[in-house]
Amino acid sequence: MASAVHKTFSDLLPLSNANLVALPAEVRRPGYDRSGLTAGIIHIGVGNFHRAHQAWYLSRLMEMGLAQDWAILGAGVRPYDAAMRGKLLAQDCLTTLIELDGDHRAAEVIGSMIDYVPVAEGHGPLIAAMADPAIRIVAMTVTEGGYFQLGGALDIAHPEIVHDAANPDRPGTVFGAIIAALRLRRERGDGPVTLLSCDNLQGNGAILRGVVLGLARLSDPALADWIEDSCSFPNSMVDCIVPATGERELEFARAFGVNDAAPVSHEAFRQWVIEDDFCAGRPPLEKVGVTFSGSVHDYEMMKLRILNAGHQMVANAGALLGLETIAEAAMHPAVGAFLHKVLSEEVAPHVPSVAEFTPDQYIALIKRRFSNPSIVDTTRRVAFDGSSRHPGFVLPSLRDALLSDGGFSGLALTEALWARYCLGTTEAGEAIAANDPQWDRLTKCARAAVDRPQEWLEMSAIYGDLSRDSRFAAAFAGWMGVLTQDGVEAAIALYVS
Repeated sequence: MASAVHKTFSDLLPLSNANLVALPAEVRRPGYDRSGLTAGIIHIGVGNFHRAHQAWYLSRLMEMGLAQDWAILGAGVRPYDAAMRGKLLAQDCLTTLIELDGDHRAAEVIGSMIDYVPVAEGHGPLIAAMADPAIRIVAMTVTEGGYFQLGGALDIAHPEIVHDAANPDRPGTVFGAIIAALRLRRERGDGPVTLLSCDNLQGNGAILRGVVLGLARLSDPALADWIEDSCSFPNSMVDCIVPATGERELEFARAFGVNDAAPVSHEAFRQWVIEDDFCAGRPPLEKVGVTFSGSVHDYEMMKLRILNAGHQMVANAGALLGLETIAEAAMHPAVGAFLHKVLSEEVAPHVPSVAEFTPDQYIALIKRRFSNPSIVDTTRRVAFDGSSRHPGFVLPSLRDALLSDGGFSGLALTEALWARYCLGTTEAGEAIAANDPQWDRLTKCARAAVDRPQEWLEMSAIYGDLSRDSRFAAAFAGWMGVLTQDGVEAAIALYVS
């Protein structure tokens, strides 16, 4: 652990290639010659998770003298991505990773990203970069809600999709930009690329494939056929808890003597499972712990239904009780008991084992991970975009439970807690600021559900036909009544008992 805390950046050298040799000895830094790296991957959506996860694996591979032609070009498609681009370019695209494991801290500077594509309207620089024949993998983390899904398929009526279908040379979405780049590659004879989703979606490769092909067919069916025949879309599962960066993370970096404008903290655990389906080659990631498997679906199911769904259970209940962090919520007697009972009794029966874990072993692991007090991950951050996360993480287990006549009361309570969260106030009466792209609609439905619970379930884009299941509707209505009259802890106590 760092021994001194620097109060400002003024006495520290800025993070850069030139200053790597001046970093304290306790900070691990790239042991490879970054000037000799060439790009083979473009990653779209350079958030904290990508830098703590995929970029870390590539950097460790480069430490072994491998993958020197698989460096990363960062990219983004939204105006706010330009701010991250500016921060990273100012420090030669280096990032300080700070591992937090109980009282232990370790710092590592990674250098697998070598440039960041300019962010521009129409995405001309990004399209040109993806069309470069040296690029063989286009990867992305664009959030679960960023795939324009409606009922499990591409929402062809979405205004952004309509725009890109009508204006394929001036796309607004990441998928339109990908299609434009693939058109250039096809015309020039430069071959296909692997398109790799790293978002928390079950079957993320299949979803990405459906979006790209669906959008391409709207403007160029022949190109869509070429993409379908030539490109690959491997499914993947990614896992590492990575909080947002704030003053705390900046202070961690200073304590290690590093002047990093965008450091990343993360837990000690990482996992990456990928189908080995790469049409243009890949780096040998298995040498640094990545699992290549034909059973990605099972890993995805375990992670999404236990860790990601568990995060929603803890975040909504904890936030309503005024608990700011996931660790505080997971260690709260009522919330912790709620999490354990729902996962063990209502989720685990529908989750297959994988080589490394049974469902019960994985539940014990994520409870330890959630309870790590050194990872200051907020309930607010985890609760964000529940309108995408609940359908993807919680409702699949609910559907399986209803189909098999299994227990589902705690899953119904999970949905009622989310509805109560969307009322916009904690139990202490403190305001909850908008925390979902559909916040206004959610708040309106939550208020109506206090008197008529069915109003919440009739959001068909989220619940589909679940609103017509009388068993679920009755359980949800019952929990809404308890939450409204008696509060969160009383509802949890009733369920746990």
